[in-house]
Amino acid sequence: MTLHPPLWLDQRRTVRRHCLRLWPVALLPALVMIFAVWGCEKHKADNSANKQERVEVTVVTVKPADTPVSFEYVAQVQSSRQVNIQARVSGFLEERVYTEGTLVKAGQALFLMDRKPFQAQLDQAEAAFERSTAAFDVARKNLARVKPLAAAAALSQRELDDATGQFHTSGAAVAQAKAVVEQAKLNLSYTVIKSPVDGITSYALQQDGSYLNSQNSQLTTVAVTSPIYVNFSLSENDRLKIRNETEKGLLRGPKDNKYRAEIVLADGSIFSHTGQVTFANPMFNPQTGTFLVRITVNNPENWLRPNEFVRVRIQGATRPNAVLIPQRAVQQASRGHFVWVVGKGGKAEPRPVALGDAHANDWFINDGLKAGDRVVVDGALTLSPGAQVRVVSATKKTDSPEAGAP
Repeated sequence: MTLHPPLWLDQRRTVRRHCLRLWPVALLPALVMIFAVWGCEKHKADNSANKQERVEVTVVTVKPADTPVSFEYVAQVQSSRQVNIQARVSGFLEERVYTEGTLVKAGQALFLMDRKPFQAQLDQAEAAFERSTAAFDVARKNLARVKPLAAAAALSQRELDDATGQFHTSGAAVAQAKAVVEQAKLNLSYTVIKSPVDGITSYALQQDGSYLNSQNSQLTTVAVTSPIYVNFSLSENDRLKIRNETEKGLLRGPKDNKYRAEIVLADGSIFSHTGQVTFANPMFNPQTGTFLVRITVNNPENWLRPNEFVRVRIQGATRPNAVLIPQRAVQQASRGHFVWVVGKGGKAEPRPVALGDAHANDWFINDGLKAGDRVVVDGALTLSPGAQVRVVSATKKTDSPEAGAP
């Protein structure tokens, strides 16, 4: 007996075979759409890749030129002449006649001592001088009388010798008395203690009424403020560096070998007068490891004061044919510093460089670049060797929205 499938199962199988024959035709529009979209995306990706390969950068063209340079150091102001005001005689200090901390002129009185004892000594010395002068006059007249009588044999030779000796002794006494008078006058003049120089005074070390002697004779100090010294220390390393760069031709001093100095005050302002290097200590200080260098500068307005700290800029040196590039153009790798340059065909090339000193916002390049090289300044962080670049002006780069982004 043969079994036949139900009619509904046979109908399902017929529909399935019919669908299998029609599915390629139904899916054809969908496949076409998928391939079209994939092609567009690939085209967009290719265009984006081409655009990313050309990086916008700003460059500077290397132009070597003689560039003036300066060296800055911390310095301290020193008086060109500081005088200790001291009492020359012992006695009582009567009065201070100057205002502490003010400017005084040469010859101006600063202190007064009690004059009465010294005036009495002068009067006594003058009286002794008059007595000696009278005795000398008597001895001179006596000798004048004795000489003709001794010549006529009316007096003995001994009497002539005594008269001659008395005359010379009296003359010596007069000279001695005169010297005592001069010393008394000096001592009396020393009671008025004056400033020997123009300068600024310090505070008084002794008060009125004090007894002055050799143990406490110093009264104050007067410091000359114009001209004034500005001293700074040059380290051994800096000295050797300057000498080596000079020998290699990287640094050239002034023709007259006279360096100028610009004084920078504590608030950053520039002093109105420039100075010159007038002394360099040839001896090395083993305690500080430096050499002392002195600058002399006029200070007529007395702005600079002794012991004040300032900064000095030594000017006059030049770097011949120096290469300067902005500091932001220099990058650092494990092997040293390098920059990106635009080579042939507009391709980026890394170039190792030897850095020199800083100059404002630039670096001196001692080696690695030559005239005409185009160095990338902005946009170097996204570069890779061989990358295509497009040079744009610095103004356009700054105005772009990305320029302000960190």
